[in-house]
Amino acid sequence: MMARSTTLRLIPPSIWALGGVSMLMDISSELIHGLLPVFLVATLGSSAFSVGLIEGAAEATALIVKMFSGTLSDALGKRKVLVVCGYGLGALAKPLFALATGPGFVLTARLVDRVGKGIRGAPRDALIADLAPPHLRGACYGLRQSLDTVGAFVGPLLAIGLMLAWAEDIRAVFWVAVLPAVLAVALLVVGVEEPRLAPPAAARDALLRWDMWRSLGSEYWWVVAAGGMLTLARFSEAFLILRAQQGGLTLAWAPLVLVCMNVVYALAAYPAGKLADRMHHRTLLGVGLVCLLAADLVLAQSSHLAWVAVGVGLWGLHMGLTQGLLATMVADTAPEARRGTAFGCFNLVSGLALLIASALAGWLWDTLDASVTFYTGALFALVSLGILAVRRHKPMMSRTGDDRTPAIP
Repeated sequence: MMARSTTLRLIPPSIWALGGVSMLMDISSELIHGLLPVFLVATLGSSAFSVGLIEGAAEATALIVKMFSGTLSDALGKRKVLVVCGYGLGALAKPLFALATGPGFVLTARLVDRVGKGIRGAPRDALIADLAPPHLRGACYGLRQSLDTVGAFVGPLLAIGLMLAWAEDIRAVFWVAVLPAVLAVALLVVGVEEPRLAPPAAARDALLRWDMWRSLGSEYWWVVAAGGMLTLARFSEAFLILRAQQGGLTLAWAPLVLVCMNVVYALAAYPAGKLADRMHHRTLLGVGLVCLLAADLVLAQSSHLAWVAVGVGLWGLHMGLTQGLLATMVADTAPEARRGTAFGCFNLVSGLALLIASALAGWLWDTLDASVTFYTGALFALVSLGILAVRRHKPMMSRTGDDRTPAIP
């Protein structure tokens, strides 16, 4: 307990503030996202395939935009301004959900919201790497992820309470989401202090070199490939909500699925981040993949709410074990001057994988059966474990500036 308390005190205040910003924005987002799949299907008459396309396109857009925002933050030598712009756009998008009259309107709102997420994502992740002491980098990413995930279960809990209090008036709940989004932007502006980076001109010259991509190194590209394969195995959480509905979960209680997942996610993320500073990264990633494989198999077996709860809990554990870890692995293997670009490229590959995975999941759900969707996810997870096993004996390297030193793999 003493060691944990000491570690938390050593984490810079700006990282705590970034965690608070993420928490507030996730409260806002999950107020909406916990109800959005059932809003689309039950209120607007959309199909599961449409839900998959909307979710996949929205999340893929966010991850693809990160590619360009990360590179831009390297070129400017500044990251906070892009982070503020991204969170600001996310806040402006929230009222659009309350005004939506059809699936096309919802898609537009999701794209605007996720463009904002894309603008802020890679610069924020790179900013954490700039702020974090190297020996606490995993803990810093884990803390930010934990606070983010606290918002991800507080939001759905609030949605459940408001739905019960307001006779399932989904649009009124969507309007409430505007307030925490505005508070997130305010906290970001006043609570985060950006460190000095390399002069913008020097960073811009580096970005224009033809060998930029090759200079990121083979270990970085392996992390990119691992992240892409993992994303193929993990489609949108919207299908977890639809699976619970098949088991009899009512409209007002639909956000409970995200509450269960994110409670486990939040509890696991910080300890997993600390573990990432102490143990083999590939071992921890393998444990996360085993949890995802188990989650898919459980969810494929039955739509009974007890089994769905077990599957959702395993899904959340997988997220807690892998998401901060992958960010740490990117930061460890990328050159300091190109961290924004590195995070952006990582998210570009993950975004394309998420689009494919969510569209495929929706198509399988509509044309075959919900269980086939989860069995397919399990197959991708098994393939990812096989690839990880092939790499298990090869040591990874990390970077400090342009120097390469042995690292915990």
